[in-house]
Amino acid sequence: MLLRRIEETEQHLRRFIAQHFGVELKRLTVETPPRTEFGDLAFPFSFELARTLRRSPREIALQVAENIETPPHVDRFVAAGNGHLNVFFKRVAFFHDLHRWLNSPPAEPSGEKVIVEHTNINPNKAAHIGHLRNAVLGDTLVRLLRARGRKVEVQNYIDNTGVQVADVVVGFQNLREMSFKEIQSIAEPFDYYCWDLYAEVSKWYQEEESRLKFREQTLQEIESGEGPIPQLAEYISMRVVFAHLKTMLRIGVRYEVLPRESEILSLKFWQEAFQRLKDKQAITYRENGPYQGCWTMQVPGTHGQPDEEKIIVRSNGTVTYVGKDIAYQLWKFGLLEKTFHYRPLCQYRGGEVTLHTDGGPNEDTVWLTTTEPSPHTEPDFGRGQTVFNVIDVRQSYLQRVVVEGLRRLGFSNEADRSVHFSYEMVALSPACCSELGIELSEEDRRKPYVEVSGRKGLGVKADDLINKLFEKSLEEVNARGKALTLKQRKEIAQKVSIGALRYFLLKYTRNSVIAFDFAEALSFEGETGPYLQYSVVRAHSIFRKLEADDSEWSLSIWEKERERMWEKPNSIAELIEDNELWSLLLQAARLDDAIDQTVATLEISHLAKHVFNLAQQFNLFYHKYHVLSESDPIKKCFYLTITDAARQGLLKGLDLLGIPVPERM
Repeated sequence: MLLRRIEETEQHLRRFIAQHFGVELKRLTVETPPRTEFGDLAFPFSFELARTLRRSPREIALQVAENIETPPHVDRFVAAGNGHLNVFFKRVAFFHDLHRWLNSPPAEPSGEKVIVEHTNINPNKAAHIGHLRNAVLGDTLVRLLRARGRKVEVQNYIDNTGVQVADVVVGFQNLREMSFKEIQSIAEPFDYYCWDLYAEVSKWYQEEESRLKFREQTLQEIESGEGPIPQLAEYISMRVVFAHLKTMLRIGVRYEVLPRESEILSLKFWQEAFQRLKDKQAITYRENGPYQGCWTMQVPGTHGQPDEEKIIVRSNGTVTYVGKDIAYQLWKFGLLEKTFHYRPLCQYRGGEVTLHTDGGPNEDTVWLTTTEPSPHTEPDFGRGQTVFNVIDVRQSYLQRVVVEGLRRLGFSNEADRSVHFSYEMVALSPACCSELGIELSEEDRRKPYVEVSGRKGLGVKADDLINKLFEKSLEEVNARGKALTLKQRKEIAQKVSIGALRYFLLKYTRNSVIAFDFAEALSFEGETGPYLQYSVVRAHSIFRKLEADDSEWSLSIWEKERERMWEKPNSIAELIEDNELWSLLLQAARLDDAIDQTVATLEISHLAKHVFNLAQQFNLFYHKYHVLSESDPIKKCFYLTITDAARQGLLKGLDLLGIPVPERM
């Protein structure tokens, strides 16, 4: 809402500057005054005009303030400092529009289609804590783009033919020597079983390097798509994928379509892309040298570094991961002649993931790519105008290769609209390792954080982390809410644990290594998810008590009094001059600015910080102003409306962060 006020003010000022000084300014910089009493906005355009008009910035600002007419939303313009023009809004009108805006529904999807691909866990074992950061970042980006009215398609790429899946197949076939029926009989959690097996296979390879031949043989059979090995790989990967979907739903993460590498291979996406790359001479066949027999691509260096040469097709004829990624990126933009078919895989129902039955698909259906047409009407996936690939920073080089592939094929616009949404790794604090039962060396105990490795078996399964968070949350809820039923306490603990996890993963900048720590994440004080949730619960409790405890007031009476308050703005004109209250309202109004800044910079920590600052200001208000015990009916209505504005602002912000709010805490 503040953005609209800024735009209206800027347009008014630019028109005045053009008419009064004969100077056209395309854009005006806007700043926030250091203190509320100095104004709501500050424009430093006088410093820019001073060079053209050969007058002091202070003189220009004074002339503007004295001669400009005030638009309907502005109370006054004031020349400040050495040349800033400060703006003071009409506070009551602003408050009225803010309250209406905060209670309005979200924007309807329109405009360009955006594809966000995230999570992308190898379907060979249980998800771990690093995957949680990817999923939470990707899911929050989706929520933000939709809040801006974008049509967003959520993809989760499944590499079901890669080395990691092959290694688990080798583990079952060559290490455990298990039959297909024996594998099918393994009890849940199947992804946990595969976690241990994957680590064992890695160790088994290290003991005797010649055993790697089993990996190569298995990979070739999987890619051929014929025989019992591909069938086993399909069973293992899809059973693990289903476990991943259930894990991610626990933290509020959903998907629409799961494109699989097996279909990219069988539908010959790569062959089409390969032919195009050769036709455009985007890749070169090396007849000698270190890359003899390979097809390579020259990739421009960054930061003054020389160009690099990347293998796209190996000398044995197999395509590298990045080659298949180029083909997949082409499909996302609708640039391939080939495309997938789809079948319904499962549905989100009542907080659970259930396998699809014979019923028709709906908006909660997760679709899986196939090679054969579906009896159902297939969705129109792909063909995005912008594509975000949420992949950790270690894949930056490979993402550059993908973009260079598009550029060399002549798709410069699509290359520019290919966004690598990168992030750093998640590690564990030594204290967190101790609580999870992970044994550390004396050296590791002294480190600020401990890196995890699934291949080495050193890591934290995502479900184990979520379970531990729930357990610790329940201990806190049990201590605080003894009057609640066990079911209520569990529901609260579940939401608190998810809020703690998501906020912890979002509050840091993407280029920060996170050392996860239970005590820090679950604290009810400071910059944490539980603190934000508790702030909303406090606001909810005021209205709950209003309805239950005060016979003279009710929600309906407040709503009537609020309408009278808007009709008689002078009744609260003096009250709203309180700069502490005005600062709280301004902070709530900055939500759309925070969203815009977050989307523009792709730094979700901006939004996290905004919501935290709003919660802080609301809690200061909560302690200073005793809303329910206020005897003056005008003040009481005013304070209740401020409480509701802060509550709605917090709810909208938390919803964008994917943080649920319990009814009580």
